[in-house]
Amino acid sequence: MAKVAYKIYPTLLDAFEDYLESYDIYERYYGWSDNPSISVDEFQEKQYKGLIDKINRVPFESDAADRGTAFNEVIDCMVLFKNSEKMKITKWYDNGSLCGVKASYNGKDFYFPMNLIKEVASWYKGGLPQQHIQAILPTSFGNVLLYGYIDYVMPLKTCDLKTTGQYWFGKFKNHWQHIVYPYALAQNGADVRDFEYNIVEWRKTGYDLYNECYLFRPERDIPKLTNHCEDFIRFLQENRDKITDKKIFAEI
Repeated sequence: MAKVAYKIYPTLLDAFEDYLESYDIYERYYGWSDNPSISVDEFQEKQYKGLIDKINRVPFESDAADRGTAFNEVIDCMVLFKNSEKMKITKWYDNGSLCGVKASYNGKDFYFPMNLIKEVASWYKGGLPQQHIQAILPTSFGNVLLYGYIDYVMPLKTCDLKTTGQYWFGKFKNHWQHIVYPYALAQNGADVRDFEYNIVEWRKTGYDLYNECYLFRPERDIPKLTNHCEDFIRFLQENRDKITDKKIFAEI
């Protein structure tokens, strides 16, 4: 493998994107208020701290993230016809009737209805869950190793399963999985350019399902990816004294 100067995974690129878009995100959630609970400067500082914490892999508690992890694991088990090694998954009954499954994770129980599980699992029939991928991206700062796990590799597309409490059209447009993973697959000899975000939006009384579909265009997306990585590397260099996890600098 070529010498690597940085090791970066897509979620870090997403977090950096959110940091760059702090003002727009603030306006989306607080712009309507005459008396917001937090100022734009305080929100931007919170975004900055969150990014540094994510780079440093600081543990955090999140019911939403744990619920998403549990649901992903349930779907993986259905697709692979196997039991989970990560968490306890059992059948969920109500008044003697099978309703779905209960997944116990991080000391919490999450309940998922069977009709949702069957529908989502059917999308990935014949697919390969949780496929590790990595590839080199040349930049002006040296080679970047891009790496991560693709939720589902299908014969003609790759998919990322998302769960969220609030969805709007194009929510994941500025995320980076739909560029990083097709790029990495191409570098490994697999030209799979179609990418889908499959989204479950949790509702108080149920759920809604959505898809966002993207097509990887190398001539457009590789320069975009390179520029974003280089901007992120500049941020890393400027804040190196605050970064304790040295893997990102390829020191581990």
